[in-house]
Amino acid sequence: MPSESVLYIFFLIFGTIVGSFLNVVILRLPDKDQSIVFPASHCPKCGANLRWFENIPLLSYLLLRGRCGHCKVAISFQYPLVEFFMGCLSAALFYSFGLSLATFGYFILGAAFLVIIFIDIHHQIIPDLITLPGIITGFLFAVVSDTVTWQSSLLGILLGGGVLYALALSYMVLRKKDGMGGGDIKLLAMIGGWLGWQSLPFVILASSLTGSIVGVTMILLQNKDSQTRIPFGPFLSLAAFCYLFFSTQIHHYFHLYITGQWP
Repeated sequence: MPSESVLYIFFLIFGTIVGSFLNVVILRLPDKDQSIVFPASHCPKCGANLRWFENIPLLSYLLLRGRCGHCKVAISFQYPLVEFFMGCLSAALFYSFGLSLATFGYFILGAAFLVIIFIDIHHQIIPDLITLPGIITGFLFAVVSDTVTWQSSLLGILLGGGVLYALALSYMVLRKKDGMGGGDIKLLAMIGGWLGWQSLPFVILASSLTGSIVGVTMILLQNKDSQTRIPFGPFLSLAAFCYLFFSTQIHHYFHLYITGQWP
């Protein structure tokens, strides 16, 4: 059995490698004419194929000083950022859940969240290719996992999708226009499927609060009007990340608040 330190290093490195692939998914998935498998990794500006030493997660960005080795155009900082986040997430999952089914299941969930965050920021869409299989996979995970029951997962899917659908429908009836995309509804159903219905109050509250703060701040700083669309997927995903790692503490403080025992 490898030592714990070796396993941490393995999960960290493996996470950055997966993060490198996620960058390809983020770039190509929104374009229906592109494949996430072919062609090989290349510079999106000049089209030159990357050599092996230009495709090492994190290190290549540093060695190339953030520029393409062929055309010298600046490489988006998003690339090392995604690799870094996925590496840290991988190590954090091992720290929290050890060598278990939960670690590998939530690794897949975390990868999906990262892709959703950046695609929604860039394109204001949440691909069905991620959320719909994610809903099914979340329920199947609950069937074999000891971290969430299948009953909680099923109720999470129904309530997660149902709550946001009801809010979106109410907004449309009152304001006569869309206030929330269908992708957000499917994403919350996916979160409910993976984390159970118990996660939904916190995820909805935290994402709404942070989304409102960021939205108001952007309107004030950039002189935009209140009709500006703010992608909600990143806030739902980040709130779900928080619940994934801090659910015990969250439920503890919720209980204190509800029972009036808040210090």
